[in-house]
Amino acid sequence: MGNGFRYRAERISLGAMAAAGIAVLVADLLGWLDKMAPGGTLPKITLLILSTVTLFLLMEFDRLKVLDNINRQISGLTVDGLTGELRRGHYLGVVQVHREFPESAFIGLVRAARREVAILQTWIPNLGGFQSELAKAINERRIEVNILLLHPSSPVAGLRDEALRTTGQSAGAVDVDASLRSLELVHRQVSPELRYKLRVRVYNSLPSIAVYKVDDRYLVSSFLHGQLAIASTQTEIDGCDTLMGREVQNELDTLWRIGRDVDLGDWHRSIDSINQ
Repeated sequence: MGNGFRYRAERISLGAMAAAGIAVLVADLLGWLDKMAPGGTLPKITLLILSTVTLFLLMEFDRLKVLDNINRQISGLTVDGLTGELRRGHYLGVVQVHREFPESAFIGLVRAARREVAILQTWIPNLGGFQSELAKAINERRIEVNILLLHPSSPVAGLRDEALRTTGQSAGAVDVDASLRSLELVHRQVSPELRYKLRVRVYNSLPSIAVYKVDDRYLVSSFLHGQLAIASTQTEIDGCDTLMGREVQNELDTLWRIGRDVDLGDWHRSIDSINQ
């Protein structure tokens, strides 16, 4: 039943109630009510009160209708309840903030990927948790997987390593070689004719953010002292065309242009051949 029909029915009902109350008052003035119901003073007073209240509600009906519409709109003002356009405008594309890297959610995104998986990191300490999913995405759905890692010999690698160690926390050192070894395994698991879908580049530049991207969804974190990026707060962004989505994508594109391709068939030799 539509809202318009409901409002018309409510208005007709209220009008009928008000008319009935007025008819009772007129009948009482003409003495008809005493003939039909002698001694009915209390019912008369009750009808008078009800008629007055009903008449007031009828006069305020349009205002109540407006309040009803406002309440419905307010009830939808949550990040999840907003339409895509409002969410993009008010939250710049942010849909959720995670306390740390949501590995299970990321694996779910990879399994549902339609076009691309991209990762920007210094190194990928959690790669072992989803490397088989990357191989499966390439083999089964022809998904492009693009990985950006810090060059192992980059001065930035030493600075990041120091930032992880100086606080005395066991955050773990930068180990790009470990990530390259894991990616070599992914490379071997992919069908030879599809290995071009897995591309790895190393860069020698200061990374501003860590990014895990699947299609139009981004998980973004910062490189904090004494803490791995995956252990930091993760901002989840939906949409390459949102303000934050464009900024993150621009960072990915910039470092991809700076980066140099790594041959996973012999990554040791390939890394050695890249000049710093």
